[in-house]
Amino acid sequence: MAVADSHAAPHRNRIEHQPEAVERRVADALAALSLEQKVRLLTGADVWSTYPEPAIGLRRIVVSDGPVGVRGELWDERDPSVSLPSPTALAATWDEALLERLGALLASEARRKGVDVVLGPTVNLHRSPLGGRHFECFSEDPLLTGRIGAAYVRGLQAHGVGATPKHYVANDSETERFTLDARVDQRTLRELYLAPFERMIVGARAWLVMAAYNAVNGVTMTENALLASPLDDEWGFDGVVVSDWTATRSTVAAARARMDLAMPGPRGPWGDALVAAVRSGEVPEKAIDEKVRRLLRLAARVGALEGVAPAAPAPAQLPAAAAAKLARETAAASMVLARNHGDVLPLDAASLQRVALIGPNAAQGRIQGGGSASVHPHYAVSPLDGLRAALGQRVEVRHALGARSEEGLVPVSGDQVTDPVTGEHGVHVRLLDAKGGVMHEEHRAVGRLTFIGDLRANQASRIEVTTRFRAAEAGRYQLGVAGVGAYRLTAGGQVLFDETVAPDKEDLAAQLLAPPQRAAELSLAAGQEIDVALTHTVAPDTFAVAFSLGVEVPALPGDEELARAVELARSSDVAIVVVGTTEAIESEGFDRSSLALPGRQDELVSAVAAVNPRTIVLVNSGGPVTMPWREEVAAVLLTWFPGQEFGNAVADVLLGAVEPGGRLPTTWPSREEDVPVLSTKPDNGKLVYAEGLHIGYRAWARAGVTPAYPFGHGLGYTRWEILDVEAPPSVAPGAAVEARVRVRNAGPRRGRHVVQLYLSRPDSEVERPALWLAGFATVDAEPGQTVEIAVTVEPRAFAHWAKGGWQVEPGAYTLHAGHSATVLTRQAGVTVLDA
Repeated sequence: MAVADSHAAPHRNRIEHQPEAVERRVADALAALSLEQKVRLLTGADVWSTYPEPAIGLRRIVVSDGPVGVRGELWDERDPSVSLPSPTALAATWDEALLERLGALLASEARRKGVDVVLGPTVNLHRSPLGGRHFECFSEDPLLTGRIGAAYVRGLQAHGVGATPKHYVANDSETERFTLDARVDQRTLRELYLAPFERMIVGARAWLVMAAYNAVNGVTMTENALLASPLDDEWGFDGVVVSDWTATRSTVAAARARMDLAMPGPRGPWGDALVAAVRSGEVPEKAIDEKVRRLLRLAARVGALEGVAPAAPAPAQLPAAAAAKLARETAAASMVLARNHGDVLPLDAASLQRVALIGPNAAQGRIQGGGSASVHPHYAVSPLDGLRAALGQRVEVRHALGARSEEGLVPVSGDQVTDPVTGEHGVHVRLLDAKGGVMHEEHRAVGRLTFIGDLRANQASRIEVTTRFRAAEAGRYQLGVAGVGAYRLTAGGQVLFDETVAPDKEDLAAQLLAPPQRAAELSLAAGQEIDVALTHTVAPDTFAVAFSLGVEVPALPGDEELARAVELARSSDVAIVVVGTTEAIESEGFDRSSLALPGRQDELVSAVAAVNPRTIVLVNSGGPVTMPWREEVAAVLLTWFPGQEFGNAVADVLLGAVEPGGRLPTTWPSREEDVPVLSTKPDNGKLVYAEGLHIGYRAWARAGVTPAYPFGHGLGYTRWEILDVEAPPSVAPGAAVEARVRVRNAGPRRGRHVVQLYLSRPDSEVERPALWLAGFATVDAEPGQTVEIAVTVEPRAFAHWAKGGWQVEPGAYTLHAGHSATVLTRQAGVTVLDA
């Protein structure tokens, strides 16, 4: 029974996706495989797919990075993707129904790109705001993370695309991430770091889990006993454990663990060495059979095993306009109005004549974080473009940079360069063999080139990039390359440099995503064109090649640029300043060194606020930054990394067409030194989670320090009152509490609010946080309307981990209802009865 290696599996004689029938089909397929065939299936065929086995009707399974889009097998502009807001933004919605809708959109994108499995969501916690992938994780709280992540999983898998919660477990920072040993006590592991995974496995039945790079308590995660318990034996996980890319370190230890699929391939520690280990008795063949069984079960679920209907029908292809509308809705729903002094927002468009839009992220906003969570969007709307479109020609919207947020090269853009062969905007790329023969050539629209798993690039001896660069204005330009390896750059026939650039970081991802730069200076006249050629010598035995032809354009002196922005603000009705971080600050591969905004952005905000009392600041970052000027400005709107619809969504919010619906999923500090848990740096290879249960708002409450903006905070455009909360006075151990909360919209317009319930037990004989999130629900109401909502507090909220199991301490607990972790206005007592 043969099947082509495609996503169109034959439909003849298919069985419905019933567990018993699927298991019989999987068993039959497994029985037909030799040991060599079985082991071959357990390592990737390449970077993004598994091996097919036509003899049993198995096609390859294609995986792709998420979680804010589906990249597919290419990582460049030739195969664009819908770009959604960052996971911090998604969690800021506190909206599980919205996340399920986004899951359906991602499933549609996956099937459009031939993808079976999305490598997401990322559900590690915000242990420290310095975490490099903070933007890629949902929250500092395990309940919020778990519920939002489970909704994401349900949305994807309801349409037949596998979800992969990652990175299991305690992969909460990037420093030394390949070798870091996270030292975490069992109670903290269970109550904080494992809890979101448990919710996604037990509740949402995720089909895969990704094992992390790091070690936990001395054992690297691809060999760790935590893969078997609790994942397998307690939670009933019947899916595939896939390694993070290159995380599988051993043959025998990893094979004896509950690790199933080593990625990427085809090289790796398994293969022939694993066959030999089975033959010698070091690894039981039964262990191999169970791994293959789980992989075949996944294949059946996603429709990759002939004769079995997929677990869910493929989604209808979502039209581009509908996808854009959902991306725009989500971005607006995630934005958090942190400050709104004098109700300056929403703006009254009819009263505006001149608007100043200032800042490094105003004309080109940052829509996503750096690393494997990034995609190439079809387009990206900047705040400048979005506001101009929304306000029309009647209102003058003027722009000034004000301050730079980054220094150094940025990849050349299409409007700066012309392909000398095709005449199109962009560059011309040729792959050359060892003799200089052309193996392949193509036009590319951008200056950032990435070849991951591209066999042609891997087999090439050199990659040559040629283009014609045009100077928009006269001045001194820096032209160069960002990348690791051997490069030769010429401009106008002159050799600018010819050298080998050594990596400045050991982490391969960091080398690819934030590589070192080399540049030379050119003085060019306005409109001058110059031929540029960049040649890269490809290192042997590499599966990833990435580099950029970059430029740094001339700029006004800093004081002059700042003065120009201040003068524009002074003469405008309102000044909107868009500040943010850069890809060199928030990205996979490294942690942040500071929470301060880069460059002179703080100085810019203060200077603008000093001349215009109606200064509104948009903070375009994935995670917290310090804002020493926050009391000087009229409004602060946290926009996160909002995806491709940034400008349209922010215009909707600023002009009041949509309410900023977000509430903070993580605490924002006033000062970096106030943060209770900050360090991400291991000591002698070990990162001790000495704070235990006390991270995020729990740690702030314990320390008695007031942050700038607490967990759960968000103002919206109306005012809310929590009138009362009612709960049963007593419950049996192991029972849920159904609380009733009455909420009134006391403001002038319809709005949405997130009602949050927290528990506390100050007289506990068990160490506990000062308070912990126990439940939440959203409410919509008209002006003056009172609404009663039910909020469930699950039994686990009262439990703690002790003596190898979940225990409930009987006695009195206090249930707090409020608007954030620090604004708790109503309470009720709940006594848990003795068993």
